[in-house]
Amino acid sequence: MSGSLNNIYNNVSYALYLHSVEMIRLQEQVTTGSRINRPSDDPSCSYRVLTLNSQEKSLGNYINDLSEAVGTLDLSFTVIQDIQSAIVETKVRLTQVMGGIYNEENREQLAEGINDTLEKVVSLANTKHIGQYQFGGNNTKSAPYLVERTNGKITSVTYQGSLENREIEVAPGIKSSALHVGYDIFHSDDRSDPVFLGDTGAAAGSGTSSVKGDAWLTVTDDGGGSYDLSIDDGATKVNVAAEVLAGANIANIAVTNASGEVLYVDATNISSTGVDMVSVPGTYNIFDTLISVRDLLRNERELSDAQLRELQDNSLTVLDEINELIVQAEVTIGSKIGFLDNLKESLEKLKYDAEDEATLLQEADIAQIAIDLSRREVLYQMSLSIAGKLMSLSLLDFIG
Repeated sequence: MSGSLNNIYNNVSYALYLHSVEMIRLQEQVTTGSRINRPSDDPSCSYRVLTLNSQEKSLGNYINDLSEAVGTLDLSFTVIQDIQSAIVETKVRLTQVMGGIYNEENREQLAEGINDTLEKVVSLANTKHIGQYQFGGNNTKSAPYLVERTNGKITSVTYQGSLENREIEVAPGIKSSALHVGYDIFHSDDRSDPVFLGDTGAAAGSGTSSVKGDAWLTVTDDGGGSYDLSIDDGATKVNVAAEVLAGANIANIAVTNASGEVLYVDATNISSTGVDMVSVPGTYNIFDTLISVRDLLRNERELSDAQLRELQDNSLTVLDEINELIVQAEVTIGSKIGFLDNLKESLEKLKYDAEDEATLLQEADIAQIAIDLSRREVLYQMSLSIAGKLMSLSLLDFIG
């Protein structure tokens, strides 16, 4: 008898306990609004939710990186547009000079304007954003362009940034860069044969010269019936007769400057002294071009009007070359912005889908829970009523 009562008591107590546990679980779901509050609530769904949350976090990081990359590219695009505007303005001014609109005094003022443009372009090329230089490639800590000045005026601009891009992963398996190698944007690298502009009779040799942009070939009489050649204003000289005596080909004499750059000259038809400007198409950069235009307007070499006009006409061609470089950079950056924007939208959709699926798995159906909770409460009350009757059994109930 005692054993039977104990069994009844234990069974009733356990049943009430199960009811209370389930009611507590349902009440917790109502309070939190979540169907899964701990892994044990639904191990399979819990694992899926954890996977989705991890995916959502990873996608969020990619989206943040993309937003930063697009912002950086937008800034670069604006900078390059400003530089292109400066090039177009310079070309317009030079065209006006060639049309005779400016007198000598006006040309000096215009040269100052070109100098201001040069200062602006250098500043833009050294743009820094979020602690990183935009146009230094993989080297983002130091300014990519080093300036040398003479009497306060820029005479040389040297690229000291990296020639490699810094790439970041912007999506699983996809890498891109938001920073740029300035040398690839502002410098042309499609060397053609040198073009000699002048009256000395010098011409391009057959060797591959290493000078870039514009060079000035100075031809002077050596006093012995031959000529000295120099491309650094006489700092270093090459004597034509001496070179020929040493076995050099007069049609391909190497003239080297103090920096080690070489210009191969065909001296066969040199007939007079003077200064020739040597233009090397496909090797110009925006900075040296602006320096050259500024110095031409000042005419510090005291060139004749005919020479000036020829050189200014060549400068227009060079400005077109530089402008084409800048336009190509604009197109490239614009395309990259479009690609990254589209990629960002795709990742945002994937992130939304992951969030939505995780929410559906976790979110409690309040209406269904209310029904289940009501049912459980009824069952609990019925269980309590039955338990009360069972617990009131005594020995007398079993007699008779």
